[in-house]
Amino acid sequence: MNTSEPLNIKTNRAKKMMLWFGMISMSMTFAGLTSAYVVSSSRADWIQQIELPFSFSISTFLIVASSFTFHLALKMLKKNKNKYTQLLLIMTLGLAIGFVYFQFQGFNGIIESGYYFTGPESSITTSYLYVLVLLHLAHLIAGIIIVLIVFFKTISGSYFNGETLGFELALTFWHFLDILWVYLFLFVSFYN
Repeated sequence: MNTSEPLNIKTNRAKKMMLWFGMISMSMTFAGLTSAYVVSSSRADWIQQIELPFSFSISTFLIVASSFTFHLALKMLKKNKNKYTQLLLIMTLGLAIGFVYFQFQGFNGIIESGYYFTGPESSITTSYLYVLVLLHLAHLIAGIIIVLIVFFKTISGSYFNGETLGFELALTFWHFLDILWVYLFLFVSFYN
């Protein structure tokens, strides 16, 4: 490591590394859960295929769209178009809230199909499904809080003269949540 680098460069590098370590550990958690899902699928009481309600497809579209709006917000920020940046962040938040809404609609659809998280009507299959989705939702709530912080920092003018590291880190985390959800959605949809 170059010890003659300015402190802000070292600090920025450390912040990026902390984010990557966090995302890698989250990835390992979900990899472990999906591996357990695969191993448990050999159980006699395993439900071979749960058809996910269409609400989960809508939520998938919304979270992918939110990554695009967030990415465009960064482009507008770098062009010093703060009003467009703020508008795109509001759109990102709206799409994220829509994602959460349709996730719960999906849960309602699963319950209406007779699959429960706990109790005598529950199964190991549905318990795994609920844990995967709810754990992702918990991370997404953290992501929404981060987008809100970025939004208010944008309003206060905290990002200026190319000092957009916080915004870029938030965007990286948001893209990670997007990719993670798409992986989980495809995994549960197509794993038999």
